[in-house]
Amino acid sequence: MKLASKREKMLKKQTPKGDGIKKKKVAAIATDENAGRKLMKKKKKEQTLVTTKIAKSGRVKTKKEATSKKQGIDKKDLENLKDIDPEFYDFLKKNDKKLLDFNLMDSDEDDDDDETDGGEKDVDSDAEVSENESEGEKDDEKFHRPSQDLAVASDESDFEEDADQDDDNATGPQKITLNLLHQWSQQLAQPNVSIDIVRKVIQAFNSALASISSDGADDQNATAYKVSGAAAFNGVIQLCVLHLQPAILRVLGVKPQSSLPLHKHKKWVKVRGCLRYYLTDLIRLVEQISSSNILNVLLKHLHQMAGMVAPFSSLGKTILKRLIVLWATGDETVRVLAFLCILKITRKQQATMLNHVLKAMYLAYVRNSKFVSPNTLPGINFMRRSLVEMFALDLNVTYQHAFLYIRQLAIHLRNAVILKKKDSFQAVYNWQFINSLRIWADLLGATTNKPQLQPLVYPLVTITMGVIRLIPTAQYFPLRFHCLAALINLTKETQTYIPVLPLIVEVLRSNTFNRKHTSVSMKPLQFTCLLRLNKSQLAENGFRDEVIEQVCALLLEYLAHESVSLAFSDLVVPAIMAIKAYLKECRNANYARKLKQLVDKIQETGRFIEQQRSKSGLNLDLKDAKAISAWEQQLRVKRTPLDIYYASWLKTHETKKRRQAAQTDEINADYDLPLMKRPLAKTGVPVRNEQGEVELFPSDSEEELDIPYNAEEDDETEGVEEPKPKKSKTKKPKKSKASVSEITPVVDDGDDYDASGAAVDIVKDLDLNDW
Repeated sequence: MKLASKREKMLKKQTPKGDGIKKKKVAAIATDENAGRKLMKKKKKEQTLVTTKIAKSGRVKTKKEATSKKQGIDKKDLENLKDIDPEFYDFLKKNDKKLLDFNLMDSDEDDDDDETDGGEKDVDSDAEVSENESEGEKDDEKFHRPSQDLAVASDESDFEEDADQDDDNATGPQKITLNLLHQWSQQLAQPNVSIDIVRKVIQAFNSALASISSDGADDQNATAYKVSGAAAFNGVIQLCVLHLQPAILRVLGVKPQSSLPLHKHKKWVKVRGCLRYYLTDLIRLVEQISSSNILNVLLKHLHQMAGMVAPFSSLGKTILKRLIVLWATGDETVRVLAFLCILKITRKQQATMLNHVLKAMYLAYVRNSKFVSPNTLPGINFMRRSLVEMFALDLNVTYQHAFLYIRQLAIHLRNAVILKKKDSFQAVYNWQFINSLRIWADLLGATTNKPQLQPLVYPLVTITMGVIRLIPTAQYFPLRFHCLAALINLTKETQTYIPVLPLIVEVLRSNTFNRKHTSVSMKPLQFTCLLRLNKSQLAENGFRDEVIEQVCALLLEYLAHESVSLAFSDLVVPAIMAIKAYLKECRNANYARKLKQLVDKIQETGRFIEQQRSKSGLNLDLKDAKAISAWEQQLRVKRTPLDIYYASWLKTHETKKRRQAAQTDEINADYDLPLMKRPLAKTGVPVRNEQGEVELFPSDSEEELDIPYNAEEDDETEGVEEPKPKKSKTKKPKKSKASVSEITPVVDDGDDYDASGAAVDIVKDLDLNDW
C-alpha cells in the first residue's frame, strides 16, 4: 500500500495540466522506473520475512487451507461424473477405487512455492524437511499406480497359445497363429455356425492377401489381423478352401437336395456383404497365382462357390473375365477347370451373362488360334469344342452372334475377291479365318436337330467354297484340305448334300502335283499344322505322298457316308472318270495302287446299291422323302462294302498317325511301353502327408517325392521309348510288378475322402485330346 501511494503521489506531481504536454509525461515515467524497481525489491524482502516467521512458529494453516479448497473443487467434479457419464463412473469404481480418492495437487501453488524457496536463501532447513516428509508419506494416495496383475506382452512365435487373447480389447491387428486357425476350423465345422466366425475367417483371408500384395489391401479389414510367415498364410488359405463353403451353407440353412437359389434364403442378407469381399479377394488371388497346382485347388474351390456368384452381377463379370483368360491360355487341367467354372456360373445367371460370355469367349478363341502347332493344337481343339457347348445353351442368343460373325467372314472374302491385293488375301488365308469356319461348322453340325441355326448352313458352305476357289494353286493345298474336312463333317452331321467331290478330284489335275519331284525329303510332310507350302516343299516327294494320302482319305470319308444314298451309283460317275484318267498318266506304282483299290471299292458299292434298288417289290417315289430316308436307314444298318472298308482303313490310319507323332505318353501306352516318371502333383491324384491329410499346396521339388532315381533304369526306358530301326536285337527291360508300380501311380476309381470323411473334389486325368 505504501508503494502504491508513493507512486500515485509522484504521478500527480508530474502530471501536466495542459493538453499538449504528453512528452513530459513519458519522460517522467521513464525516470521513475529505477525507483519503482528498488521499491519492489524491498516489498519482496518484507514478504519473505513474514513467511519465515510463520514457518518458525509452526503455523502451516495457509497451505492446508489452500489444498482443502482445491480438493473440494475436484471432489465436486468427480461427484458430477455420476450424472454426466454413469457407465464410466461405474467402470472406475469396479476396476480402481483409488482413482476416485486421490488428492490432486495445485500446480500453480507448487510453482509459487518453488519461486519463494528459490528466492529466499536464509530460510531455515528444518521447515523444508518437515514439509518433504509430510508430502512423501502421502505420495501413494496422490498418484495412480497400475495393478501388478497386468499381463506382459509376449514375443514368442506363431505356435504359442493365445486362446485368452481378447480381440475386442486389442489395440493393434491380431496375429494369426496356427492354434487360432485350429479353433476357427473347429467352430466352422459345428452344425450351428456363427456368422461372426465366418466374418473373422474372411477378414483373415483378406489380411493374408494383403501380406503378399505390393500395394497392400484396399479394404479396412486388412488391418484386422496380421498374417506373417508361410505357415500362417497357407493355414488361412487351407481353412477357407476346405471349411468356408460348407460353413456358409450351414449358416444359410441349405438342405442337401434343395433347388432354391442361395440368394433367396432368409439369412442371405447376413452373408451377402462379407461374401462379396471374399469372392473379390479370391479372384484377385487367382490373378496373382502362376503355379498350376495352386490354381487347380483355387479353381475347384471357386467351382464350389459358383452358386454364390449369381447375385453379384458386376463381380460375376470380373470373375468370368479372368476365368476366360485361364480357359484360353492356361494348362490342360487349368483350362478344363476354368471352363467348368464358366459353365456353372453362366447357367446360374444365363439371362444376364450368356451374351457377354459368348462374345468374350469367341474373341478369346480367335485371338489365341492365330498360330497352330503340335503343341497348341490340342488347346485350340478344346476351346472350339467347349465353345460349341456354350453356344448350344441358348440358340436364340447364339443366332445373333453366329449371323454377325459369319457375315464378317463373308465381308473379308468379298474384299479379297474384289480388291485382289496381298493384304486382302492375307485377311482370308490365315489360321484365325480357318478356325472360325471350323467352329461354325461344328456348331451347325451339333445343333442339326434344332431349327434355329439351320438357315446359316447355306451361307457358311458358300463362304467355305469361296475360300477354296480364291487361290486354287498347289501352294494352298493344305488350306483346301482343311476346308474340305470341315465341309465333309458338316455334310455328315446335317445330312445335307454338299458337292465336295469335284473340289477333291481337281487336285489330281494340278500341274505342280504331276510334275516330277526334284528333291527327296527324309521326313514325311504333314498338313495338320500347315496352310501354305513354300517352293522347296513343293519340289519334295513328301508333298506328293501327303497329297495322295489326303485325297484318298477325303474321298473315302465322304463316299463312305454317301454310300447308303439312293443316288450313289450316279453320284460317283464323274469322280471315277477323273481318277481313271489320272491313273493312265500316273507312273508311280504306289499312288496307282492306292487309287485303283479305292476305285474298285467304289464300283463294288455302286453295284451293291443297284442290286438293292432293282429288287422286286421296291417301288420308291422320288417325291416321297420319308420313304427314301427309311430305305437308306435300312441300308445303313446292313452296311455297304465301302463303309466296311472305310472302318478298317480308319483304324489303320489312326494307328499310323499316332505312331508318326509319338510324342506323348498315351501313344507309348498303346505299345505297352513304360511311362515317364512325373511328380504326383501334376496328376489328378491328391497328395497326402504323413498324417493322411490332403495337401493343398504340394511342393514341385523332386527331393520330396520319395521316388528313387535309377540311372540304369532311366537309360533302359530311354532305349525302349526311342528304338533305333537299324538294330533288330535290343535288350528289353525286365518287367516286374514292383517296377511297374513305381513308374505308374495307382489311381483308385472310387471317390477320394479326407481324414474327416468328407468327399474331396478331385479332377482325375483330364486330357484335352479326349475331347
